[in-house]
Amino acid sequence: MHELTGRTLWQLTVLDGSQYTVVPGSRSSLKCLSTVVEAACLVALDLAEAVADNPLDAAGFSGEPLLDDAARQAQNAKIRAGLADILADAAHQLDVCATGCQYAASGIIRDLTRHPQRMPPLPKLTRSQYTTLERIAQGGARFWRSLRGGRESVRAGDGSTIHGKRFHLLAKNRLVRVQERDSALGGQDVTVTAAGLLVLDTQRPSQTAPSAPARPAPSAASTAGRRR
Repeated sequence: MHELTGRTLWQLTVLDGSQYTVVPGSRSSLKCLSTVVEAACLVALDLAEAVADNPLDAAGFSGEPLLDDAARQAQNAKIRAGLADILADAAHQLDVCATGCQYAASGIIRDLTRHPQRMPPLPKLTRSQYTTLERIAQGGARFWRSLRGGRESVRAGDGSTIHGKRFHLLAKNRLVRVQERDSALGGQDVTVTAAGLLVLDTQRPSQTAPSAPARPAPSAASTAGRRR
């Protein structure tokens, strides 16, 4: 949780020192992200309090009165109830973090879309690259690199394979992020960055195919020439 607090605070610092601050409406997005930092700090505080309150059946000082089994069980039951409340609050604050990040990201996209002159340079994706990015945004993805040989593979949330060349282009342009490795076998989660969401919003292809041009009606002279 300390890592989450540090990363969120770093992102807030980067945004606060960027050109985004001159975009109308940016204050509300930065304020929203600051509440995420606060909620992450509260989660870290809750977890530290839970560790401190956790009962430890260890040896005490010599001469210290020992609790009998009934008293120890009563004490542990009281502590467990308090731990449940602490962990419930931590879970609530994590929900606040997730919601705040979503609001901040959507606010940034909204502000930059309304004021395209302030938009950072973004890569222009082909239709297939856009579709790949959209698949990751909708269902997530998982990245694997084998320990032997370094072979890489990426699978979308539905289990389908994502083309490696397209994925690396998205990663190179920082439109997707590969999370830090949790284990050697479980792979790494892939998420779409704020820049990737902005690309999805601003480069959305037309949903309707262009209609075929109407064929000109035959002239009177041409129709007259075909009559017998």
